Amino acid sequence: MDSKGHILVVDDDPDLRDMLQEYFETQGFVVSTAADGIGMRRILADGPAHLVIMDLHLPGEDGLTLTRELRAQGGTGPGGTGIVMLTGAGETVDRIVGLEMGADDYLAKPVDLRELLARVKSVLRRVQAPAPSPSNGASAGGGAVRIAIGTCTLDVDARRLFNAGGKEVVLTAMEFDLLKAFAEHPNRVLSRDQLLDLAHNRDADVFDRSIDVRITRIRKKIEVDPEKPQVLKTIRGAGYMFVREGK
Repeated sequence: MDSKGHILVVDDDPDLRDMLQEYFETQGFVVSTAADGIGMRRILADGPAHLVIMDLHLPGEDGLTLTRELRAQGGTGPGGTGIVMLTGAGETVDRIVGLEMGADDYLAKPVDLRELLARVKSVLRRVQAPAPSPSNGASAGGGAVRIAIGTCTLDVDARRLFNAGGKEVVLTAMEFDLLKAFAEHPNRVLSRDQLLDLAHNRDADVFDRSIDVRITRIRKKIEVDPEKPQVLKTIRGAGYMFVREGK
């Protein structure tokens, strides 16, 4: 398989599937296509995809259902699957729901191929981050770098989040990058613009609601009461702050 990775396009428009397959293959990717969830599962049964380009509106099971299914099967970091959702122009609510279901990014149709390529590369940089090795995956004390964040523990080197019982909590690539940014800047107010910089996601618009949606998702995973967050606090008119006790 080409070193740039395997992309799976799930869309019921055959012309769009063919166009995306041809374009991404010229960019050095291996590309598979499917018209629906059945075809998607058939392809994934033969081997994983590094990234799925998912149409929101599909016959039968829609893109939101399939995104939730994919996200439940694996998290972020090495071995994770990136998801870029394609939505109709102006469907803001659908895009927000897509992020809530676990999509890493979204783009409105009709797609600009160069912009889609940039989004794909951005997501792949996160989901294909190198796995930790004995020489680079430990802290100075010889153990993994783990940071308590609310009810959970973030393993920075492994790019994974664990709850109090030691069970992994599924994260998208962007959710991990945001948590890592907060963990590295405790008790400090971070604006949305700073968060985008720290999470290496400058393709996004600072005025877009995607940051807020992702933080809402993160709160559901780490807060005792997500409706009254005590760990990731909103600082009105300024941004967000990770409150780390004892720091």
